[in-house]
Amino acid sequence: MNAWNNGLTENLTITNTGSSAVNGWSLAFTLPGGQTITNGWNATYSPTSGQVTATNVSYNASLAPGASTEIGFQATHTGNAGKPTAFTLNGVTCSVA
Repeated sequence: MNAWNNGLTENLTITNTGSSAVNGWSLAFTLPGGQTITNGWNATYSPTSGQVTATNVSYNASLAPGASTEIGFQATHTGNAGKPTAFTLNGVTCSVA
């Protein structure tokens, strides 16, 4: 994460640690209070604050076992530049590295 006065950027890596391919994914997480996504890359983000779901775009929908993709977003904040702490991928809790 890179934070400044009232903004931040966050880069996330999604890695398929399972033994079968993932075809279409949704990564859910909660933004800390006061944060609002203004721009994102390599995923579609909805809504832009609170409980957010990042959904794959056409070119990164499939993840073979061991494969990964990087996504990210830019956001504004009102003093809380903290990171999301818990994630689920297609409803399954993710480990955070």
